[in-house]
Amino acid sequence: MQYYFFKLLIKIACLLPYSTILWLGKKLGNIYYKAAKKQVDRARATIRERLEVTEERADEITRAMCRNIGMTLMEILYMPRLNKKNIRKYVHIEREDVLWGAVKEGKGVVVLAVHLDNWEWLGAALAMYGYPLTSFIKKQPNESVNRILQELRSGAGMELFARGTNEIIIAARAMKAGKMLGFIADQDGGYDGIFLPFLGKMASTPLGPAFFAKKFKAPIVPIFIVRRPDGGHSTIVYDSFHYEDTGNEELDMYNCTKRMTEIVEEVIKKHPDNWLWFQKRWNTPYNPPEGEKEI
Repeated sequence: MQYYFFKLLIKIACLLPYSTILWLGKKLGNIYYKAAKKQVDRARATIRERLEVTEERADEITRAMCRNIGMTLMEILYMPRLNKKNIRKYVHIEREDVLWGAVKEGKGVVVLAVHLDNWEWLGAALAMYGYPLTSFIKKQPNESVNRILQELRSGAGMELFARGTNEIIIAARAMKAGKMLGFIADQDGGYDGIFLPFLGKMASTPLGPAFFAKKFKAPIVPIFIVRRPDGGHSTIVYDSFHYEDTGNEELDMYNCTKRMTEIVEEVIKKHPDNWLWFQKRWNTPYNPPEGEKEI
């Protein structure tokens, strides 16, 4: 019943003008700000601590973040309205020469993205612009939500494979075929990650992007989506770079991951209301070596 309820919401959303979708999203975001006290309090506290801003500024960013979440949720319902003919109206991808240049190297591309603005539309836009995008997906706890998201992503032309399957083999095949492999790289890396400073605090950071860049000698392209004042979206595309192999694998993996982390930090600081501040980015405890002061 949940699945069919979501299908009905999608059908209704797709009958509405985009301006109404955004209006409803803002209203939904305002409700979320008041109703999701635990997440809102966590976000506000994290913003104040990590960005070193006043309580008033932290609350301002949190409110804007909630409105953005509301608009993003409504836009996800609206995804079936996106197609190759109208996608440029909604999402403008900048610096396509950088993206196509990376693809033309023929070694696959590591695409670095984060939970910024509507990352679902970023993937849809890349696919509809014609880029050979593949990506890992994390299974949602709610099976109906998981099924809906799968349908929306596949309908947009994204090639997906689930975590927990033979993902490494499938991802390797995608890279060998010269495709773009997308990573959402702002989540806690657990005890398999590497600890790096992130927004002033040590955080376990996933090694996946650096691992694939090293293994396939593939370029890394950081690309992020941000919301425009008029309601559409633009992308921020950084110059591509490569894993630098000096023979010291531990240090090289560290340096590559550190460079990516610094880029993510930079984008979040410029667009703080677009990021999900309530996610548990620093969930894995950091135990500094003896004599080292924890940050």
